[in-house]
Amino acid sequence: MAGSKEIRTKIKSVENTRKITKAMEMVAASKMRKAQDRMRASRPYAEKIRNAAAHLSFAQSEYRHPFLVKREDVKNIGLIVVSSDKGLCGGLNTNVLRMSLNQMKTWESSGKGIQVSAIGNKGFGFMNRIGAQVKSHITGLGDAPHLEKLIGTIKVMLDAYIAGEIDQLYICYTKFINTMKQEPTMQQLLPLSGEQLGSAEGHWDYIYEPEAKPVVDELMTRYIESLVYNAVAENMASEQSARMVAMKSASDNAKSVIGELKLVYNKARQAAITKEISEIVGGAAAVSS
Repeated sequence: MAGSKEIRTKIKSVENTRKITKAMEMVAASKMRKAQDRMRASRPYAEKIRNAAAHLSFAQSEYRHPFLVKREDVKNIGLIVVSSDKGLCGGLNTNVLRMSLNQMKTWESSGKGIQVSAIGNKGFGFMNRIGAQVKSHITGLGDAPHLEKLIGTIKVMLDAYIAGEIDQLYICYTKFINTMKQEPTMQQLLPLSGEQLGSAEGHWDYIYEPEAKPVVDELMTRYIESLVYNAVAENMASEQSARMVAMKSASDNAKSVIGELKLVYNKARQAAITKEISEIVGGAAAVSS
Protein backbone atom coordinates (compact mmCIF):
# COMPACT_ATOMS: atom_id res chain seq x y z
CA MET A 1 0.00 0.00 0.00
CA ALA A 2 1.28 3.48 -0.87
CA GLY A 3 2.42 5.75 1.93
CA SER A 4 0.19 8.47 3.41
CA LYS A 5 2.29 11.28 1.95
CA GLU A 6 2.15 9.81 -1.56
CA ILE A 7 -1.64 9.39 -1.33
CA ARG A 8 -2.06 13.00 -0.09
CA THR A 9 -0.02 14.18 -3.10
CA LYS A 10 -2.28 12.22 -5.47
CA ILE A 11 -5.40 13.64 -3.85
CA LYS A 12 -4.07 17.18 -4.21
CA SER A 13 -3.19 16.56 -7.88
CA VAL A 14 -6.66 15.20 -8.73
CA GLU A 15 -8.32 18.09 -6.86
CA ASN A 16 -6.33 20.59 -8.93
CA THR A 17 -7.34 18.75 -12.12
CA ARG A 18 -10.98 18.84 -11.05
CA LYS A 19 -10.79 22.61 -10.53
CA ILE A 20 -9.54 23.01 -14.13
CA THR A 21 -12.19 20.73 -15.66
CA LYS A 22 -14.93 22.43 -13.63
CA ALA A 23 -13.82 25.85 -14.85
CA MET A 24 -13.66 24.61 -18.47
CA GLU A 25 -17.16 23.16 -18.09
CA MET A 26 -18.55 26.54 -16.97
CA VAL A 27 -16.76 28.39 -19.78
CA ALA A 28 -18.05 25.90 -22.36
CA ALA A 29 -21.61 26.25 -21.00
CA SER A 30 -21.43 30.03 -21.43
CA LYS A 31 -20.00 29.77 -24.95
CA MET A 32 -22.55 27.10 -25.85
CA ARG A 33 -25.47 29.43 -25.16
CA LYS A 34 -23.92 32.16 -27.31
CA ALA A 35 -23.16 29.67 -30.10
CA GLN A 36 -26.75 28.42 -30.05
CA ASP A 37 -28.05 31.99 -30.26
CA ARG A 38 -25.84 32.67 -33.31
CA MET A 39 -26.98 29.45 -34.92
CA ARG A 40 -30.66 30.27 -34.44
CA ALA A 41 -30.16 33.88 -35.56
CA SER A 42 -28.76 32.72 -38.91
CA ARG A 43 -31.70 30.45 -39.71
CA PRO A 44 -34.23 33.10 -40.92
CA TYR A 45 -31.77 34.41 -43.54
CA ALA A 46 -30.91 30.88 -44.61
CA GLU A 47 -34.60 30.01 -44.99
CA LYS A 48 -35.37 33.07 -47.10
CA ILE A 49 -32.44 32.60 -49.46
CA ARG A 50 -33.26 28.88 -49.71
CA ASN A 51 -36.79 29.73 -50.82
CA ALA A 52 -35.44 32.14 -53.44
CA ALA A 53 -33.00 29.51 -54.70
CA ALA A 54 -35.79 26.90 -54.79
CA HIS A 55 -38.00 29.12 -56.96
CA LEU A 56 -35.00 29.86 -59.15
CA SER A 57 -34.28 26.15 -59.68
CA PHE A 58 -37.80 25.58 -61.06
CA ALA A 59 -37.85 28.77 -63.13
CA GLN A 60 -37.69 28.57 -66.91
CA SER A 61 -35.05 31.25 -67.30
CA GLU A 62 -32.96 32.02 -70.35
CA TYR A 63 -29.90 31.63 -68.12
CA ARG A 64 -29.19 28.40 -66.22
CA HIS A 65 -26.54 28.73 -63.53
CA PRO A 66 -23.82 26.01 -63.48
CA PHE A 67 -24.69 25.21 -59.85
CA LEU A 68 -28.14 24.02 -61.02
CA VAL A 69 -26.89 21.79 -63.84
CA LYS A 70 -26.39 18.13 -62.97
CA ARG A 71 -23.35 16.51 -64.57
CA GLU A 72 -23.79 12.99 -65.87
CA ASP A 73 -20.15 11.86 -65.71
CA VAL A 74 -18.82 12.45 -62.18
CA LYS A 75 -15.04 12.03 -62.12
CA ASN A 76 -13.89 14.36 -59.32
CA ILE A 77 -15.55 15.22 -56.02
CA GLY A 78 -14.89 18.13 -53.67
CA LEU A 79 -15.32 17.77 -49.91
CA ILE A 80 -15.43 20.53 -47.29
CA VAL A 81 -14.63 19.12 -43.84
CA VAL A 82 -15.68 21.22 -40.83
CA SER A 83 -13.95 20.48 -37.51
CA SER A 84 -12.88 22.36 -34.40
CA ASP A 85 -9.58 24.13 -33.79
CA LYS A 86 -9.22 22.73 -30.27
CA GLY A 87 -9.68 19.34 -28.66
CA LEU A 88 -11.14 18.23 -25.32
CA CYS A 89 -14.62 17.90 -26.86
CA GLY A 90 -15.18 14.15 -26.66
CA GLY A 91 -15.64 12.26 -29.90
CA LEU A 92 -16.89 15.27 -31.88
CA ASN A 93 -13.97 15.52 -34.31
CA THR A 94 -13.34 11.77 -34.36
CA ASN A 95 -16.88 11.06 -35.56
CA VAL A 96 -16.93 13.65 -38.35
CA LEU A 97 -13.44 12.71 -39.56
CA ARG A 98 -14.31 9.02 -39.52
CA MET A 99 -17.41 9.71 -41.64
CA SER A 100 -15.32 11.78 -44.07
CA LEU A 101 -12.63 9.10 -44.32
CA ASN A 102 -15.13 6.30 -44.95
CA GLN A 103 -16.87 8.32 -47.67
CA MET A 104 -13.52 9.19 -49.27
CA LYS A 105 -12.58 5.49 -49.37
CA THR A 106 -15.92 4.74 -51.05
CA TRP A 107 -15.30 7.40 -53.70
CA GLU A 108 -11.73 6.24 -54.26
CA SER A 109 -12.87 2.62 -54.71
CA SER A 110 -15.16 3.78 -57.52
CA GLY A 111 -12.28 5.58 -59.25
CA LYS A 112 -13.19 9.16 -58.38
CA GLY A 113 -10.66 11.87 -57.57
CA ILE A 114 -11.08 13.84 -54.33
CA GLN A 115 -10.17 17.41 -53.46
CA VAL A 116 -10.54 18.58 -49.87
CA SER A 117 -11.10 21.93 -48.19
CA ALA A 118 -10.54 21.92 -44.41
CA ILE A 119 -12.22 24.30 -41.98
CA GLY A 120 -10.70 23.88 -38.52
CA ASN A 121 -7.26 22.84 -37.31
CA LYS A 122 -8.18 19.26 -36.38
CA GLY A 123 -9.56 18.46 -39.82
CA PHE A 124 -6.66 20.17 -41.59
CA GLY A 125 -4.09 18.19 -39.61
CA PHE A 126 -5.95 14.92 -40.19
CA MET A 127 -6.25 15.42 -43.95
CA ASN A 128 -2.54 16.18 -44.18
CA ARG A 129 -1.70 13.03 -42.23
CA ILE A 130 -3.70 10.76 -44.54
CA GLY A 131 -2.20 12.42 -47.64
CA ALA A 132 -5.42 13.97 -48.99
CA GLN A 133 -5.26 16.65 -51.69
CA VAL A 134 -6.04 19.77 -49.64
CA LYS A 135 -7.02 22.63 -51.97
CA SER A 136 -7.71 25.23 -49.26
CA HIS A 137 -8.00 25.52 -45.50
CA ILE A 138 -8.85 27.98 -42.74
CA THR A 139 -7.96 27.67 -39.05
CA GLY A 140 -8.21 29.91 -36.01
CA LEU A 141 -11.86 30.91 -36.44
CA GLY A 142 -12.24 31.62 -32.73
CA ASP A 143 -15.51 31.25 -30.84
CA ALA A 144 -17.70 32.84 -33.52
CA PRO A 145 -17.83 32.14 -37.29
CA HIS A 146 -17.09 35.12 -39.53
CA LEU A 147 -18.24 34.89 -43.13
CA GLU A 148 -15.45 37.16 -44.40
CA LYS A 149 -12.91 34.59 -43.15
CA LEU A 150 -14.75 31.69 -44.78
CA ILE A 151 -15.33 33.26 -48.20
CA GLY A 152 -11.81 32.65 -49.52
CA THR A 153 -11.84 28.96 -48.58
CA ILE A 154 -15.32 28.47 -50.07
CA LYS A 155 -14.47 30.37 -53.27
CA VAL A 156 -11.61 27.99 -54.08
CA MET A 157 -14.05 25.07 -54.22
CA LEU A 158 -16.76 27.01 -56.08
CA ASP A 159 -14.25 28.14 -58.70
CA ALA A 160 -13.05 24.55 -59.07
CA TYR A 161 -16.65 23.44 -59.67
CA ILE A 162 -17.31 26.12 -62.28
CA ALA A 163 -14.00 25.30 -64.01
CA GLY A 164 -14.95 21.62 -64.16
CA GLU A 165 -12.17 20.47 -61.83
CA ILE A 166 -14.80 18.87 -59.56
CA ASP A 167 -18.25 17.61 -60.54
CA GLN A 168 -19.86 17.41 -57.10
CA LEU A 169 -19.29 19.25 -53.84
CA TYR A 170 -20.10 17.92 -50.37
CA ILE A 171 -19.74 19.26 -46.86
CA CYS A 172 -19.23 17.17 -43.73
CA TYR A 173 -19.89 18.72 -40.32
CA THR A 174 -21.44 18.00 -36.92
CA LYS A 175 -25.12 18.91 -36.72
CA PHE A 176 -26.41 20.24 -33.41
CA ILE A 177 -29.45 18.26 -32.19
CA ASN A 178 -29.49 19.19 -28.50
CA THR A 179 -27.04 19.66 -25.65
CA MET A 180 -26.49 15.93 -25.22
CA LYS A 181 -26.63 14.87 -28.87
CA GLN A 182 -24.66 15.96 -31.93
CA GLU A 183 -24.62 14.04 -35.21
CA PRO A 184 -21.97 13.97 -37.97
CA THR A 185 -23.69 14.93 -41.22
CA MET A 186 -22.74 14.69 -44.90
CA GLN A 187 -24.61 17.10 -47.19
CA GLN A 188 -24.36 17.67 -50.94
CA LEU A 189 -23.84 21.33 -51.82
CA LEU A 190 -23.45 21.11 -55.59
CA PRO A 191 -25.14 20.60 -57.93
CA LEU A 192 -28.37 21.98 -56.46
CA SER A 193 -31.74 20.54 -57.38
CA GLY A 194 -35.30 21.60 -56.74
CA GLU A 195 -35.93 18.47 -54.66
CA GLN A 196 -32.83 19.15 -52.57
CA LEU A 197 -33.77 22.78 -52.02
CA GLY A 198 -37.32 21.85 -51.09
CA SER A 199 -40.41 22.87 -52.94
CA ALA A 200 -43.46 24.82 -51.97
CA GLU A 201 -46.71 24.87 -53.87
CA GLY A 202 -46.41 27.19 -56.80
CA HIS A 203 -43.16 28.44 -58.26
CA TRP A 204 -42.43 31.62 -60.08
CA ASP A 205 -39.69 33.24 -62.05
CA TYR A 206 -38.28 36.64 -61.25
CA ILE A 207 -37.93 39.85 -63.19
CA TYR A 208 -34.19 40.54 -63.38
CA GLU A 209 -32.66 43.99 -63.54
CA PRO A 210 -30.45 44.65 -65.43
CA GLU A 211 -30.17 41.00 -66.57
CA ALA A 212 -30.41 37.48 -65.20
CA LYS A 213 -26.76 36.37 -65.19
CA PRO A 214 -25.16 38.73 -62.61
CA VAL A 215 -28.21 38.51 -60.31
CA VAL A 216 -28.39 34.71 -60.42
CA ASP A 217 -24.62 34.33 -60.08
CA GLU A 218 -24.60 36.47 -56.97
CA LEU A 219 -27.64 34.75 -55.46
CA MET A 220 -26.30 31.22 -55.93
CA THR A 221 -22.90 32.16 -54.49
CA ARG A 222 -24.53 33.77 -51.46
CA TYR A 223 -26.69 30.67 -51.00
CA ILE A 224 -23.73 28.26 -50.92
CA GLU A 225 -21.87 30.61 -48.57
CA SER A 226 -24.88 30.68 -46.24
CA LEU A 227 -24.97 26.86 -46.23
CA VAL A 228 -21.30 26.66 -45.26
CA TYR A 229 -21.71 29.41 -42.65
CA ASN A 230 -24.64 27.56 -41.09
CA ALA A 231 -22.65 24.32 -41.07
CA VAL A 232 -19.77 26.07 -39.24
CA ALA A 233 -22.23 27.66 -36.77
CA GLU A 234 -23.83 24.26 -36.11
CA ASN A 235 -20.38 22.71 -35.64
CA MET A 236 -19.34 25.40 -33.14
CA ALA A 237 -22.53 24.94 -31.11
CA SER A 238 -21.90 21.18 -31.16
CA GLU A 239 -18.28 21.71 -30.13
CA GLN A 240 -19.15 23.74 -27.04
CA SER A 241 -21.92 21.32 -26.05
CA ALA A 242 -19.61 18.32 -26.45
CA ARG A 243 -16.85 20.08 -24.49
CA MET A 244 -19.23 20.98 -21.66
CA VAL A 245 -20.43 17.36 -21.41
CA ALA A 246 -16.86 16.00 -21.61
CA MET A 247 -15.60 18.37 -18.90
CA LYS A 248 -18.58 17.55 -16.66
CA SER A 249 -17.82 13.87 -17.05
CA ALA A 250 -14.15 14.54 -16.25
CA SER A 251 -15.12 16.53 -13.14
CA ASP A 252 -17.45 13.77 -11.95
CA ASN A 253 -14.76 11.14 -12.53
CA ALA A 254 -12.23 13.25 -10.63
CA LYS A 255 -14.65 13.53 -7.71
CA SER A 256 -15.05 9.75 -7.69
CA VAL A 257 -11.28 9.22 -7.78
CA ILE A 258 -10.80 11.68 -4.91
CA GLY A 259 -13.34 9.73 -2.84
CA GLU A 260 -11.53 6.45 -3.52
CA LEU A 261 -8.13 7.95 -2.70
CA LYS A 262 -9.41 9.41 0.57
CA LEU A 263 -10.74 5.99 1.52
CA VAL A 264 -7.34 4.42 0.79
CA TYR A 265 -5.64 7.25 2.72
CA ASN A 266 -7.88 6.72 5.77
CA LYS A 267 -7.20 2.97 5.68
CA ALA A 268 -3.46 3.58 5.47
CA ARG A 269 -3.59 6.07 8.32
CA GLN A 270 -5.69 3.70 10.45
CA ALA A 271 -3.26 0.87 9.76
CA ALA A 272 -0.34 3.08 10.81
CA ILE A 273 -2.13 4.08 14.02
CA THR A 274 -3.01 0.47 14.82
CA LYS A 275 0.61 -0.56 14.26
CA GLU A 276 1.88 2.18 16.59
CA ILE A 277 -0.60 1.20 19.30
CA SER A 278 0.43 -2.44 18.95
CA GLU A 279 4.08 -1.51 19.30
CA ILE A 280 3.35 0.62 22.40
CA VAL A 281 1.28 -2.12 24.02
CA GLY A 282 3.93 -4.71 23.20
CA GLY A 283 6.68 -2.50 24.64
CA ALA A 284 4.68 -1.82 27.82
CA ALA A 285 4.02 -5.54 28.25
CA ALA A 286 7.73 -6.31 27.83
CA VAL A 287 8.71 -3.71 30.43
CA SER A 288 6.12 -4.85 32.97
CA SER A 289 7.21 -8.45 32.65
